[in-house]
Amino acid sequence: MATDDDAVWTFDAADGELTLHTGVAGRAARMGHRLTIALTRWQASVNWVGGQPDTATLVVEVDSLEVLRGEGGVKGLSGPEKTLVRANALKSLSASKFPEIRFEADSIDKTADGYRLAGKLQIRGKQRDHVVDLHTEELDDSWRLSLESAVRQSDFGVKPYSLLMGSLQVADEVTVSFAATRRKA
Repeated sequence: MATDDDAVWTFDAADGELTLHTGVAGRAARMGHRLTIALTRWQASVNWVGGQPDTATLVVEVDSLEVLRGEGGVKGLSGPEKTLVRANALKSLSASKFPEIRFEADSIDKTADGYRLAGKLQIRGKQRDHVVDLHTEELDDSWRLSLESAVRQSDFGVKPYSLLMGSLQVADEVTVSFAATRRKA
């Protein structure tokens, strides 16, 4: 995957999707929903130098989260329940005080099936080292990019939502998935 020379690639929700997947924990975990949440406003950029990716940045607007579905649980999630889940997530993330989630990769190394990006992930004002493995696939007229990355909420001061005195809670580790397509020049 290379470019002609020095370039900047940008991506947003029109190019792909960014989703968050939660699990459930606690004694009453069977009652809870494993959630799929879309992050609908985000922008990623990759700076290329000498035909190789040099740095990358992803910025997500926290209040763009939308609850798509909940699997498991006693019954399916209704529209009002999805609204409540969204409100609880925004509160847990302190979205009004910390409106963005950011990942800035300052080291990008080629791997067998893509690139390893190492840098800083910032959530709720806390910054931690984070590494993601980006899978790249060459298609006829485009590149397909994808990744999955685990993030532990408590590392960033996020207290996972819980109820029933902690018997039912969102699992501390969540999975972020990214998929996008980039047309070849």
